[in-house]
Amino acid sequence: MIKKTILITGGAGFIGSHVVRLFVNKYPDYKIVNLDVLTYAGNLENLKDIEDSSNYIFERGDITDEKLIDELFAKYQFNGIIHLAAESHVDRSIADPNQFIKTNIFGTVNLLNAARKHWSPDFDDKKFYHISTDEVYGSLGDEGIFTEETAYDPRSPYSASKASSDHLVRAYNHTYKLPTVISNCSNNYGPNQFPEKLIPLVIHNIKNNKAIPVYGKGENVRDWLYVIDHARAIDMVFHNGKIGETYNIGGNNEWKNIDLINTLCEIMDRRLNRVNGESAKRITFVKDRAGHDLRYAIDSSKIQQELNWKPSLQFKEGLEKTVDWYLNNEDWLTHVMDGDYEKYYDKQYHKR
Repeated sequence: MIKKTILITGGAGFIGSHVVRLFVNKYPDYKIVNLDVLTYAGNLENLKDIEDSSNYIFERGDITDEKLIDELFAKYQFNGIIHLAAESHVDRSIADPNQFIKTNIFGTVNLLNAARKHWSPDFDDKKFYHISTDEVYGSLGDEGIFTEETAYDPRSPYSASKASSDHLVRAYNHTYKLPTVISNCSNNYGPNQFPEKLIPLVIHNIKNNKAIPVYGKGENVRDWLYVIDHARAIDMVFHNGKIGETYNIGGNNEWKNIDLINTLCEIMDRRLNRVNGESAKRITFVKDRAGHDLRYAIDSSKIQQELNWKPSLQFKEGLEKTVDWYLNNEDWLTHVMDGDYEKYYDKQYHKR
């Protein structure tokens, strides 16, 4: 008997695929509907191990398609939404902010409107869970840490679009009493991440003897969270998070970019049987990103205390696992880089 039907948006992406896998495997009495438009960062190969599960359904579609969203709510009668679909790469947002505004703002509003329409007036056993980023808080100096009460100060089109969607989610909770919850997470890393992001990009470039680009002097600091730990946190917030609340999710791992890259170089030299220091010679400093935030650091004490969650891995252990995954899954990386995975989409599912 199906107890809940959950819509997970962006479920073929990096974080989303780990959340879909966790829910499909952990909750066999839930029906999990994965909605993903399958852009460059969405890859169904991330979910080949669970694609035939009886409690899993994939729907190809765009959250900006208002009619489609309404049809899906009518068809499946969702009890809950875990909203991960988003444009998320800062560099791309600087080059083309319009797509970020369309997806991250208008797409979120479409989901909020559909939830309000199909759930009203009885919100019992319903939850709209919106996943966001620590980048909405802006940039820190050498001191300080982001808490759930930190004022928003977004600095890029990406973070501004996410900040806007956060405000809209809170507004729908306050105005329409829609049962919402929000989490803001630090930088994720781990298996299946598209190689435009720092860690898989460095791994890929080292393996292929390419230059390793580093913005500025590499002094920017980020807090890193292992993606499977994030999926566990999402599970806890969805099931036990209080309506109307926000939870910060972080890895308690602050690293300067240059220190992180040097550590990856050391790990890769060992894994590839290269002389220690060989990969680091490929580090190339490039012009800094426009408006590059100096430091992010997140206080996750609220979720640790209220929901009994904490990161399971130390960062270096997580990096070792991540490097091993990419080296052991060269076919995945090759398909992502050369576009062959498009054939898999068309073979597995008819285009909508």
